Amino acid sequence: MLLDFDRLGAVRALLVAIGAVVALFLLLPIVFIVALSFGDSQWLAFPAPGWTLEWYRQLFTDAGWLDSLMTSMKLAVIVTVLSVALGFLASLALVRGKFRGRAAVQAFFLTPMVLPVVVLAVALYAFFLRIGLAGTMTGFVIGHLIIALPFSIIAISNSLSAFDTALEDAALICGASPLAVKWRVTLPAIRLGLAAAAIFSFLASWDEVVVSIFMASPTLQTLPVRIWATLRQDLTPVVAAASSLLVALTTVLMLASALLRRARQAIQ
Repeated sequence: MLLDFDRLGAVRALLVAIGAVVALFLLLPIVFIVALSFGDSQWLAFPAPGWTLEWYRQLFTDAGWLDSLMTSMKLAVIVTVLSVALGFLASLALVRGKFRGRAAVQAFFLTPMVLPVVVLAVALYAFFLRIGLAGTMTGFVIGHLIIALPFSIIAISNSLSAFDTALEDAALICGASPLAVKWRVTLPAIRLGLAAAAIFSFLASWDEVVVSIFMASPTLQTLPVRIWATLRQDLTPVVAAASSLLVALTTVLMLASALLRRARQAIQ
């Protein structure tokens, strides 16, 4: 028995070591990018002779970079609002609805999660080119919404599945209208699921690059597309500063998502 415990401890230590190596392998490139954004070298070189904030100054004073940043922010906010709203309606139908083909409809909504992004991007580009939406904000919103909506549906559906519908029934008995019940009872009860849906929808749009490359035009580019285009022409550390900004916001939102998950588990 003692030998079994020793063997179990050795296996656990080995798994922890493997996990640490994998985590280090995944995180080191991000650490290097952040370090490059503060280096005073004119090129992407590590280690740099010194440290500077010049590249962040150029990032926030260059009109082209600022336009791309604002485009990404505006697009992500619009997609988040639409994704949460449509995700809530779709989740109500999928969780509460009783109709034939519900499983097929659910699989259809989740298809963008398993479909290769480049296939989706090419299909959207060919379709939008025919109807005149290529290179427009509307095309961007539709493309990003298709990618973000599955995350929203999953998060909201999980919250609705765990929600006690007796609270809605009690509100209806007390005279509340169905719309008032959804607004004053259902939405507050699944607020953590809505917040998780909003976070993941924002991240899906904020970090999206493949669909954005196909949707972009010379006058309309997101921040990831601007980074991609700049890397093909120049190796300025401003790219590292922009990438660090993407990573920073993504990290903050992922931490917020982890806190929401912990809060939801505590409530349940």
